[in-house]
Amino acid sequence: MRVLLIEDDEQTGQYATKGLRENGHSVDWARDGRDGLIQATHETFNVIVVDRMLPGLDGLSVVKAVRATGNKTPILMLTAMGAIEDRVAGLEGGADDYLVKPFSFAEFSARISALGRRQPLTEEDTLLQVDDLSLDRLRRKVKRGDHPIELQQREFRLLEELMLNAGRVVTRTMLLERVWDFHFDPGTNIVETHISRLRGKIDRGAHTPLIHTVRGAGYVIRT
Repeated sequence: MRVLLIEDDEQTGQYATKGLRENGHSVDWARDGRDGLIQATHETFNVIVVDRMLPGLDGLSVVKAVRATGNKTPILMLTAMGAIEDRVAGLEGGADDYLVKPFSFAEFSARISALGRRQPLTEEDTLLQVDDLSLDRLRRKVKRGDHPIELQQREFRLLEELMLNAGRVVTRTMLLERVWDFHFDPGTNIVETHISRLRGKIDRGAHTPLIHTVRGAGYVIRT
């Protein structure tokens, strides 16, 4: 599943992100309410996890704004505010479930899985397509036309991230965070090296190159 975590606390965010990724989920981590709202309303997720107290825009406002767009993605709200009226406010605001901090990861993971089952992945969610390039997110398979392409784990995640944002520029910083879970610049050319390898596998021998560099901005996949 693809999970959006909107959480400003570094320790909680690292704890939740690491555990979910170890369980095989793809996790995007936003550290304030405004950034989280932008991602929630412009990208596709199976479950959204929102902290109640956030900088920029509080969690309850984020949930209400997401629901106002007609987005029905299941939402789990995290909070240290455990009073009954707080839970009621969260649920009435549009959250599907409510978990009070501190929490055990086992319970957190179980609730994520339960929410994910409420909205099964559709073919549109699992199959990504750009021109004659297809990526199956469930079976972890990639094809260009009729030819299967073997990718390493990081290469697959890199291509998945580009295809989820097809037609939009993805910055080097975004790729470092989402593919490598680096929240700092490692001072290496790790992104450039993997992009080069990916191009070699995706575009080599093809009439139409799909992966493009946007100078000074990042990378984009498009026809």
